[in-house]
Amino acid sequence: MARNRALFALALSVAAGGTLGAQSTAPAADPSAKISAVLPANVAARVLARIAEARARELPAAALENRALKFAARGVVPREIERSVNEHADRLGAAKNAIETARGKKAGDDEVEAGAEALRQGVDGKAVSQLAKETPSGRSLAVPLYVIGGLVDRGLPSDDALARVLERLTARASDAEIQRLPGELPPQAAAGQANRPASANTPPGAGKRPGSAGPPPRVPASGGTKTLPKPPRKP
Repeated sequence: MARNRALFALALSVAAGGTLGAQSTAPAADPSAKISAVLPANVAARVLARIAEARARELPAAALENRALKFAARGVVPREIERSVNEHADRLGAAKNAIETARGKKAGDDEVEAGAEALRQGVDGKAVSQLAKETPSGRSLAVPLYVIGGLVDRGLPSDDALARVLERLTARASDAEIQRLPGELPPQAAAGQANRPASANTPPGAGKRPGSAGPPPRVPASGGTKTLPKPPRKP
């Protein structure tokens, strides 16, 4: 009986291992199928065509897939999702071109995504090129580009943001040290974001991107005239 129980336990163990192995090797859900499921057929076809075009140009197409699915989950209307995907594809292409032309070698997907995000936040394309040209060889541009975008998003002019990051890069600061730059802005620079014009091209209901550090909407002063919150910036 003891031997039978041992064999039975071994059989259960093997069966469980086989099940877990099957689960671990199961393919991930295809983003294209998800996009087709959450968007009308005609919009999904155009969005998927734009994503395929981006992939053919060696752009990080996954960023576009994630963008479409994220906005769909937020309830953004399909035509605005399509517009946002198209605009971000353009930014990805512009960032890739700016980096590779200035540096003379292929840009990594993380660098292209960071460059596109910096452009979305208002960084000048020339600043992206200059950063790529002046960053020490062998150093990734991803964190510096995200930080420049964050500084501009807080109200610092693009040239000033670039100068601050380049100064840290020249001093061989680590990525963690460079990431602290936005928190070191003087209060008046950070407050400048409140006076920047908001873009009218934000998909309704999209909201600000996760982790965005823009100031909270203004609230009416006691007894004063009500000030409506500004619309969110371009996604």
